[in-house]
Amino acid sequence: MTAPLAGSRALWNREVLDLASDEILAQVLDRGSLEDWRVLYALASRDEGLRRRIAKVLRRAPIGYPGLWLSALDSLGEDVDWAAPLPEDPGV
Repeated sequence: MTAPLAGSRALWNREVLDLASDEILAQVLDRGSLEDWRVLYALASRDEGLRRRIAKVLRRAPIGYPGLWLSALDSLGEDVDWAAPLPEDPGV
């Protein structure tokens, strides 16, 4: 199921897909395509550890569309603290 993710354009600076890496996971969450996100959601639906890591990454790194991912986690049964602040990209 991760084969489509291995070819993701979000991994432009990576030679291999390693979802055990929070940095690579953050790249897919932030820069992945809709198809990448569908694959990641399907994987997370079967992997509680992946869901928890996604939640931790969302709280530590500024990710585009964090509400989308929080809603996805909520739909998969994860407890989501909607009032907790999310990191912001300070811009450059």
